[in-house]
Amino acid sequence: MIDFRYHIVSLISVFLALAVGIALGAGPLKETIGDTLTGQVKVLRAEKDALRSSLDASNAELADTNSYVAAAAPGLLVGALADRRVAVVALGELSKDDEAAIEAQITAAGATVSARVTVATAWTDPNLSSFRQALVENLADYVSPVRAAHAGLETDLAEALAQGLTRFDPAKPDTLAEPASILLDLLSSGDNPLVTLAEPVVFPADAIVVVAPRVAAAESPATPAPLADKDTTVARVAILRAAQDRSHGAVLASGHRVDGDLTSVILADAALASSLTTVSGTGAIAGQVSVALALSARIGGVNGHYGFGKDEVPMPVRTKLSAVDRTPQVTANTPVVPDAPPVVGATPGTHG
Repeated sequence: MIDFRYHIVSLISVFLALAVGIALGAGPLKETIGDTLTGQVKVLRAEKDALRSSLDASNAELADTNSYVAAAAPGLLVGALADRRVAVVALGELSKDDEAAIEAQITAAGATVSARVTVATAWTDPNLSSFRQALVENLADYVSPVRAAHAGLETDLAEALAQGLTRFDPAKPDTLAEPASILLDLLSSGDNPLVTLAEPVVFPADAIVVVAPRVAAAESPATPAPLADKDTTVARVAILRAAQDRSHGAVLASGHRVDGDLTSVILADAALASSLTTVSGTGAIAGQVSVALALSARIGGVNGHYGFGKDEVPMPVRTKLSAVDRTPQVTANTPVVPDAPPVVGATPGTHG
């Protein structure tokens, strides 16, 4: 057994070690330890000050760049989308500031926003797939032209939305066609609306801007950014493709690039990248201006990808568009209205 003397020796050892430490700390090692710690603190403080100065300089430079782009924007945009009507489709809830900033540059380019649509979660909710399938069967009566058979549920819904925003009456090109109005009503009504409309849609759109919600950057490599699931991504791509197919031009507007986001998915697919236009970085003024210029270019037949990431160019080339032709088209079912009634006493076949 361990006797009492063992404990005494252990306690003496502990106190002896403490005494030696105190003696050294207060004596020959005092200055060395203090100087080392003081030096490390000074180095860390200097590094912190340098980082703060660098960050302040970068922020000031960014603010100057944004101010320059904002000042140059009116000259860059004037007439770029003259007399065009543009529908804005949000692929989810957006910040009001983000949406307003993009719309401001679209209108500065001479366009009018004809519709503001938000795609609801019901569009991709797996628990509502049967509901969406039944809805597609009702939508089919008002879709023309129709997609190929077995195109897929996502494609059928996207087609209905695109036609609802763009289809017009040829005899009255400034009026949304009646089937288009019915499509929008079906998509936006009921207990589980697939879309919400900020206001009733009256005018058909010439072009469509599809806006993807911002994706937060990953906090760390171990915590990846929260991305949309595969089914949601497929549905969103279908909306963008239908928007391009049924309008004069469509553009995807997204925030800062994140691996696996919608813009990256499109750029990684050669077929999609060759047919769909994208603009990233739309949280900043440069990206917002690029949306309007990219849409103008797409209407003019130029496809591209704009931003400051991989496989992107910084700015779209300004495209000169021809004037919009909204001349009514006479069809077999359209009655011909004479220019003016005959003048009494005039020679038959002539007007006064």
